[in-house]
Amino acid sequence: MTEEISARQEDILNLLKRHGGKISSTELTEHFDVSVQTIRKDLYALSELALVKRIHGGICLPVQSNNLSFSNRQIIHLEEKKDIAKKLVEYLPEGCSIFLGIGTTPEQIARHLIHHSGLTVITNNLNAAIALCENPNIETHMVGGRIRATDQDVVGEDATHYFRKFQVNFGICGVGGISTSGDLLDFSPEESHLSQAILENCEQRLLVADHHKFERSAPVKSSHLKSIDVFFTNQISNELNQLCQQLGVKVELSTDETLRTL
Repeated sequence: MTEEISARQEDILNLLKRHGGKISSTELTEHFDVSVQTIRKDLYALSELALVKRIHGGICLPVQSNNLSFSNRQIIHLEEKKDIAKKLVEYLPEGCSIFLGIGTTPEQIARHLIHHSGLTVITNNLNAAIALCENPNIETHMVGGRIRATDQDVVGEDATHYFRKFQVNFGICGVGGISTSGDLLDFSPEESHLSQAILENCEQRLLVADHHKFERSAPVKSSHLKSIDVFFTNQISNELNQLCQQLGVKVELSTDETLRTL
């Protein structure tokens, strides 16, 4: 199992985003009051995970035309994802049917669902399916299709068609990014088709995303916030909160804290 990044490395990523995606090593050493050598070790570790790109004198965010590998995403903002998962699981009644889409937050949801009884779960998330096997009282349907080794999920026309065979109580999906206008973004057409199948074949549409997904770029439009009934996140900016209110999207925060600036 890959170790989780340190608290300071997590703070470096947050600081990088607040600085518009580029920051110097000097600014980091002054901000954290540590040596240049210490910051260099942190930047090297983050670069090895492809979370930042090293440039002369500092770092910048990598171009987000492709998503990070699943193993890397598993350790990024992990505690926030766990908190979101706990909040969503509290929302779900026992005995319901759900779609569970791709991503690391849906995986955490599956891990917290194993104490629910009488669930029916349809998923293309390999790790979620394995986690659900711990409860024999959960009926799990795994889609067929092409396995993406780096994402540890199943995609393709067969997978999308399988989702469309069902009509469930709750459709739960993650997202690659959320634009300022409310577009829900993914990294490939295959991901987009799966998200659309989930949202079109359920009674309640639930979106899960930590606050770092807001204004994160991804090349494919999958849907829009107006298609969501409930948005589960850990923190929310005033801008995004106002957009949700305008669109009639209920926001469920996993913490009592409201993020005012991203």
